[in-house]
This record gives sequence, structure tokens and C-alpha cells, in this order.
Amino acid sequence: MPITQVEFETLISDLSKCIETDIRWTDDEDHSPAVQFRAEVRSDPGYPIFVNGRFNALAGTLSFTLVHRTTGRIYGLDLGADHHNPTCNCVGEKHKHRWSDAWKDKDAYVPDDITAGVDAVRDVWRQFCDEAKITHRGRFDDPPFTSLADAGL
Repeated sequence: MPITQVEFETLISDLSKCIETDIRWTDDEDHSPAVQFRAEVRSDPGYPIFVNGRFNALAGTLSFTLVHRTTGRIYGLDLGADHHNPTCNCVGEKHKHRWSDAWKDKDAYVPDDITAGVDAVRDVWRQFCDEAKITHRGRFDDPPFTSLADAGL
């Protein structure tokens, strides 16, 4: 059963959320040109959540997603790919998904708080964690390459 709007608001505003491990990128399990990571998020209430990260220099896309084990994505940031909302409006290549009872994770909006671009992965990570109220105590490794030029393409 999915979480409710009230449960989401409680979870997202909880300041005890923490990632204690280092972030290390690995090759995409689907053998795409992307790299990815998964990091467990600890909290005092013990929310069943983790963060997925995905970066594709070839496509110029970056995503950080907060996932609830029983609900799926409840909060996310996407850069580099447009999104079409259920209400038929299209949001730009920089957008966030935020859980709601009405639309689940399907509705997105353009955030003002993400100022870094796809080529500044570490800065985007910091901004995502700040907004999601997640403290990251480990090291954040940059993806193997951050642009097509770095990848030799």
C-alpha cells in the first residue's frame, strides 16, 4: 500500500535522514552507457528508503531518486530529459517529482533550488540532499566522466 501525503510530508521533513556510506558509481546493470549507484538512507524512525542515482554522459541526463520500498519513487530530480505531466503540461529538462495522493510520483514541477547543471554532478547531489533534508556523511565520487568530451566522444 502506498504512503499517504501526510506520511510523505513527515518523512521528507525529517532531519534525521542520513547516508553514512560513500557514493561510488557502477556500470548500469542494463548495459547502457549510464552509471548508477544505490545508497541506503538511515533515519531515527527507520523509514524503508534509499536513494538511486543515475548519470548518462552520452544522453546528458542525471537523476537522483528517493525510493520508498513499498511505494516506489516518492521524490526525485531529473536533469536533461523533458517530462509530460498527467495534466498534459510539459515541464522542462530540469524537474522534480514529489509524492502526492492525487498523482503519486507522476506530477513534476520546475524547481528553483537546483542551480547546477548536468555537468556539475557533485553540486547537484549537494542541492538534492539539501532539499530532501538528507545528510551525507560519506564521500561522493564523481562519475567516471562528466561530459561527452571526458568520455572521448
